[in-house]
Amino acid sequence: MTRRRRGSRGTTRALVAVIAYITSYYPAVSHTFILREVRALRRRGVPISTTSVHVSDRGLLSDADREEFESTHALLPPRWGEVAKAHLYALGRHPHAYLATLRLSLEQRRPGARGWLWQVFYFGEAILAWRHWQRIGVRHVHSHFVSVSADIAMLASHFGRRVGAGPASWSATVHGLIELRDVQWPRLAKKIGHADAIVAISDFTRSQLMAVVDEEQWPKLHVVRCGIDPAAYAHIGDPPAGRPRVLCVGRLFPEKGQSVLLHAFARLAERGVDAELELVGYGPSEDGLKRLCEELDLTDRVSFAGAVGQDAVAEHYRAASVFCLPSFYEGIPVVLMEAMASRRPAVATAVAGVRELVRDGETGLLVSPGRSDELADALQRLLEDAALRQRMGEAGRRYVAQNYDIDAIAGSLEDLFGQLLGEPAEPRPAGALRSANGYHRGDVDRALEADAVAS
Repeated sequence: MTRRRRGSRGTTRALVAVIAYITSYYPAVSHTFILREVRALRRRGVPISTTSVHVSDRGLLSDADREEFESTHALLPPRWGEVAKAHLYALGRHPHAYLATLRLSLEQRRPGARGWLWQVFYFGEAILAWRHWQRIGVRHVHSHFVSVSADIAMLASHFGRRVGAGPASWSATVHGLIELRDVQWPRLAKKIGHADAIVAISDFTRSQLMAVVDEEQWPKLHVVRCGIDPAAYAHIGDPPAGRPRVLCVGRLFPEKGQSVLLHAFARLAERGVDAELELVGYGPSEDGLKRLCEELDLTDRVSFAGAVGQDAVAEHYRAASVFCLPSFYEGIPVVLMEAMASRRPAVATAVAGVRELVRDGETGLLVSPGRSDELADALQRLLEDAALRQRMGEAGRRYVAQNYDIDAIAGSLEDLFGQLLGEPAEPRPAGALRSANGYHRGDVDRALEADAVAS
């Protein structure tokens, strides 16, 4: 953990440069870990501007989501007047850099005509993003996920570095196996080669990236985990008396393995284990899972809560005795951290970074993915042993508090960004006024004045 840097008495030391965070959709129900990270960095005085590739106005379930939506700049749908102005400005002022950046974009293409077309789109979005970031003083861009947002970050910073304005460096966080599938093309290795730093959320993820790139690239691969605020779950006490409940929180997608969990629950019913299951989340598998409940005669044991915002999810942890995550693959799930911080023992599949979070036999139980028999055995063991549930729940809370505190994690990111920017931290009064988007008010005013002059 990184200790918070302090300057003179009553001040916190923070980066001077504005850092842009970009992802495909922000805010989003499934991306609360990004929101937490952004806000933790802002609390440390780091000026963070958020950019979403697409307008993300659906599923704003919490006050925090709505606040972030209001302060986030979206690139799409395109405002064609702004697109034209940005490209004419970039081409007219910096033609060589403009064409070099277009060439870099085309070098990243996948085979086929569609590959060429998509890279032209990404280039168009990158120049639009660069112009916005240049106006507000962004010097570094960080992308969550190495998808289209990473293409935009790479291209915008390449252009900015060549022209000496706007962002000149970029980094990205790699989360899980879906991103690692990109190794079927050399695109992932190329992106890592162009990046100034890559953040992996687990040792497992970093090891997979090490297998993709040449060894000289390994020093730019850093492990910085996602995190939560453990104090936000400290008030959650013992579950209510009565029929024990197993909770599963996650998008309803095939890879999340909820169907395996339903088969495990059918096994528990056959064994006479009296328990209920609540599935929190939404997705395309919902109808199929409900049909499976009927086929397995579980309709009186299983409930579907739908999408739940961060403001309300704590109540679902409170009502649960055990948390279960039966995924076929994961990064390092934040919902597991939340459950463990709520003193709920976890049953999870031993995949990817999950093994770094759930300590088998200590904070929870690990099972093989896709094995409903093992899942049923582990759930039965916990459901029938209240003392074991309590012991593992307390151990899980301690482990999360020690290793996944978002404020400590934000300190590690602040240090990394500072190294990339090569700037000393600047003392700022603790609690100084910032706008909703993380700037000091004077920074915003100066950026707007510069924008007016540039236009």
